[in-house]
Amino acid sequence: MAHLLKRLSLPEMDRAAYIHRAARDERLPWLSGLHSPEQDRRFFRSNVFVNTEVWGAGDDEIAGFIAFGEDWIDHLYVLPDRQKEGIGDALLMLAKSARPCLKLWTFQKNAGARAFYENRGFELLEKTDGSGNQEREPDALYRWQR
Repeated sequence: MAHLLKRLSLPEMDRAAYIHRAARDERLPWLSGLHSPEQDRRFFRSNVFVNTEVWGAGDDEIAGFIAFGEDWIDHLYVLPDRQKEGIGDALLMLAKSARPCLKLWTFQKNAGARAFYENRGFELLEKTDGSGNQEREPDALYRWQR
């Protein structure tokens, strides 16, 4: 199924923040409540939108988004009830077509995300104890090269 891809505007950052929270709360429940929804919206408007390309995918409404910079994917989230529809694939393919090399961090406990990236050519470079991230959660660094 083809998904409509579009670069997101500043007002659409509220939708991206909502998707981010919904996906994290569903897949990473031990991290829920770290920030309020208002803090999430403010962060997406003042940081994510300003510092990365943010693209959304879906049909009638945005169901997933990716935020990437020069060689990093900062965010890739899809609403839990819309996962396994190819939205994440479409967004990842967009970023891969725009950059020759991409790196990203994901949490070690997030087995679904790790499998998703590994199945799409990302290689594990490093695991950490989480002392370098805000959540203090062990994470894993991945890289993909064209």
